[in-house]
Amino acid sequence: MATKKITPNRYKVQRKQTRKLKTFLKDKALWGKFFLVLFVGAMSLGCIYIHDAVLQCPLFDVKTIMIDGLDRVTRDEVLAQTGLDKRSNIFDLRPDMLEKKLTTHPWIRTARVKRQLLSSISIKIEEQEPLAIVTIENLTNVVINAQGAPFKEYEPAKDDLKALPVISGVDLSLSGSTYLFEGDLFNAVMEILKIKGFGKIQTILGDENTGILINILKTCPDTGFTDDLGETESENKTVIPVKLGFDRFKEKLARARRVQRYMESKYPDKIISAMDLFSLEKVFVTTEDAAHNIIEKGV
Repeated sequence: MATKKITPNRYKVQRKQTRKLKTFLKDKALWGKFFLVLFVGAMSLGCIYIHDAVLQCPLFDVKTIMIDGLDRVTRDEVLAQTGLDKRSNIFDLRPDMLEKKLTTHPWIRTARVKRQLLSSISIKIEEQEPLAIVTIENLTNVVINAQGAPFKEYEPAKDDLKALPVISGVDLSLSGSTYLFEGDLFNAVMEILKIKGFGKIQTILGDENTGILINILKTCPDTGFTDDLGETESENKTVIPVKLGFDRFKEKLARARRVQRYMESKYPDKIISAMDLFSLEKVFVTTEDAAHNIIEKGV
């Protein structure tokens, strides 16, 4: 009787080979991850070493600092404000942070900082342009710039701003998180300060009811408004109070010029000591006799 030949189970053998392949691939993936972590760690340590080496290398120390735009602010103040008065590495400096530090100085309006080559820093400064001094009741005096924004406390001993006009009668208001001068009265003051030809304004007084009153310096025997006081400014210096109201300041300046020319041609022995330009329809002028200082009023 013939016996049945038993053949091997091919399916079971294939399962064993599949399991071995999966185990091999799994072990290979683990070793790959291990070497990847090891490689990343080595690269990180290498980058840290290179970073520290670069920052400590004297070759990359800041050797040249170029600063443009200085007038009131000194070079030493800029260096101290940015920390560049000490040893600094060119790659350790952040231009944006240096700019922020510089703009905290009251006299610096804007600043631009750039790195150049491997050891040079370029700094461009735009200083504040002082326009006037504002006196605030029960508070300190402040200096405003050409945009009308207060930027520092007035310090007579340091600032040397005696030639600027002094404004009174306006108050600060809170706008967001910043205190500013706002309102029609202050806008009228700013308009006057931007008009050329009003002469050398000494003081500006704002009043909610009567508008703007300015005091203009002049020298005898000049009449009317004058832009150039010359070398005699300190001699025989007088003040002309001029009422301007709230608006039409350019027209009022033109009217004042016509009155000035009329006085010079018709009354050469008289000088203008005060003028009321609240209304353009009626201009009131106070005059003095140049020889006897007799005050007269007329329309």
